[in-house]
Amino acid sequence: MDPVLGRRRRAAPGPPAPVVTPNLELIHGHEERPWLTWIGHASFLGALGGRRFLIDPVFAGHAGLLYRRFLPPGLTPSHLPPVSALLVTHNHFDHLDAGAVRALPAGVPVVAPAGLGRWLRSRGRSAVVELEWWESAEIDGLVVTLVPARHWSRRGVLGTNSSLWGGYVVEFGAQRIYHAGDTAWFDGFAEIGRRFPGLLAALLPIGGYQPAWFMEQQHLNPEQAGRAFLELGAGQLVPMHWGTFQLTDEPLVEPAERIREWWRRHAPGDHRRLRVPAVGETLVLE
Repeated sequence: MDPVLGRRRRAAPGPPAPVVTPNLELIHGHEERPWLTWIGHASFLGALGGRRFLIDPVFAGHAGLLYRRFLPPGLTPSHLPPVSALLVTHNHFDHLDAGAVRALPAGVPVVAPAGLGRWLRSRGRSAVVELEWWESAEIDGLVVTLVPARHWSRRGVLGTNSSLWGGYVVEFGAQRIYHAGDTAWFDGFAEIGRRFPGLLAALLPIGGYQPAWFMEQQHLNPEQAGRAFLELGAGQLVPMHWGTFQLTDEPLVEPAERIREWWRRHAPGDHRRLRVPAVGETLVLE
């Protein structure tokens, strides 16, 4: 909503993110190198040390009642290999999909922010670990740490901030990646980088920023995501949270165009360190 005129200036969605056929041979194989497959929006299948994990999987055609999906997910539940853990960053509909939660085998452990355990158990999850910020859990050799973010939580009309939110650092030995969940700019990125040096990749949200007067309290814009990447000291930047659902007023692909332009202007190292995947694409993190 425009603060002066009192009306939205919502752009036409335009084309969504590009899509490729997933590399199921790699996903189901014995690749020991770390990799990430973009399912769309903030959803990833990842692997460290051969241990696979899901972060914020959403396979539904809508996020909640309002936001339709503009392209199919890069993977469906039938595509998935066995996974060691499901990680949930917070309870918003574009990050927590009840259908995806139910689609996984009942024994797959779930790591979630404090306060989400009851919701998950009521949907058939028997092994739930709830974390506060900076707390860790070890599952099948993966060390999963919930790290702070500047955001909020609510599932329905009531219950604002009744559960926590955050991002995750996932580690296997010296391999580690960071998934920011949803976050606005805050001074925690440098601290995350200090506590977890040598991040292979930072998965940072770049969409959901218009109108800025309202959304900057909740989401990063592409330029802020670039600045966060520098503060984190990560090896590679993997943008997410764009191209799938039009949650806010910018066109679907504008965030990717802006992060590429930021990279060209600031030249923070080899251009191959900016990894903008297509939906369904697997990035090997070397």
